[in-house]
Amino acid sequence: MDVRLDYGKEGLEISLPDHLDVKTLAYQSATPIAQQPDLTDRQALQEVLKHPNHAPPLSEIIQGRSSACIVICDITRPVPNQQILEPILETLLAGGMDPSSIKILIATGLHRASRPEEIVEMVGEDIAAKYTILNHDAQDRKQLVYLGKSPRGVPMWINTHYMEAEMKITVGLIEPHFMAGFSGGRKLICPGIAGLETIREWHSPRFLEHPNAATGQLSGNPVHSENTWIANRAGCNFIVNVVIDAYRRPLKFVAGDQIYAFEEGAAFCRDIVIDRVKHPYDIVITSSAGYPLDTTFYQSVKGMMAAVPIVKPGGTIIVAASMSEGIGSKEFASLFERHSDIDDFMQAIMSPDYFVMDQWQLEMLAKVLKKAEVKVVTDGLPAETINRLFVESAESVEIAVAQALEKHGPQATVAVIPRGPYVMPELAS
Repeated sequence: MDVRLDYGKEGLEISLPDHLDVKTLAYQSATPIAQQPDLTDRQALQEVLKHPNHAPPLSEIIQGRSSACIVICDITRPVPNQQILEPILETLLAGGMDPSSIKILIATGLHRASRPEEIVEMVGEDIAAKYTILNHDAQDRKQLVYLGKSPRGVPMWINTHYMEAEMKITVGLIEPHFMAGFSGGRKLICPGIAGLETIREWHSPRFLEHPNAATGQLSGNPVHSENTWIANRAGCNFIVNVVIDAYRRPLKFVAGDQIYAFEEGAAFCRDIVIDRVKHPYDIVITSSAGYPLDTTFYQSVKGMMAAVPIVKPGGTIIVAASMSEGIGSKEFASLFERHSDIDDFMQAIMSPDYFVMDQWQLEMLAKVLKKAEVKVVTDGLPAETINRLFVESAESVEIAVAQALEKHGPQATVAVIPRGPYVMPELAS
């Protein structure tokens, strides 16, 4: 049996033994907007700008406002930014704003700054040349405004450019998220344009170790409720979010109020991305959804987490990710030097004085390793490096499967999630 995994920019073809009964998980059937009768992406987008959810039309909201800040995702999210930004910017200009009064702010969170060529890839040459485009820097206090503490005691530091703008707009992608339930909406503000102190506390064990801090879970999820509170405190006049299919084609645009429009999009996304299975599997093969999400080991943890709901305790997760940019930040990489194993790390982070930036991703990996072993297939890092990241390197998916079959037996059950964290596996029970 041949299967194609999302891997880097080109994908990865794998061959599995014919005797295996393999379950492949995928998106539910949905027609892209552009393939619907008498409807284009542009028309669908214009419609939600004119008739948004729980908000006046964008053309009305901007009246009397002389400046705007539009927040967009960085390169790690495949948002059709140019497609969405063009009608937004046209509306702002038609409302009397000058291009010099409009800033586009890249919600890097604690990711690295976007490179010039990535900015062009994200927004197109014309927008990149015409408008001021800024990278948020969570560690630069001069870029941040303090809004006090949330009811849960999280210090709220938010980007100054955003807070000073008379018109605040966020543009994002709604997809499953392994901590916050779904991405999009409030996540553009926290962690997208929040300060290090805010992100540090929001990503602390008291939030992440909660059982409801999970993929697809919004109700009772403290990660979701906390950054929603922070985003409401910072304020947002208008959001535009998109749900895309497995080929990154728009399925639905939502716009308007940052709570109601997000919830509309999340409900639609849930119906599309859930694939239910009847039983857990001995072996789950997955990916980190390919470029731009699989460029580091840090990001590939999301692919591993995608397999957790349907792998048997003691099972094997095999993840393929390009890791073309290596492990991740130097702080994240340092965690594997600081700690002898995952248990040592988990014990350390329970101390309120312990903090290393990006530690939360290793905390997520700990959840994976608590349930299953992980084998990693990549061209981006040598085997000796992978093997010191608390996981095991494999030369190919085929070799990893052969090794897993030796452990679980020739009749082991196998599932494949070709697009990793973009699909939300669930047990039917």
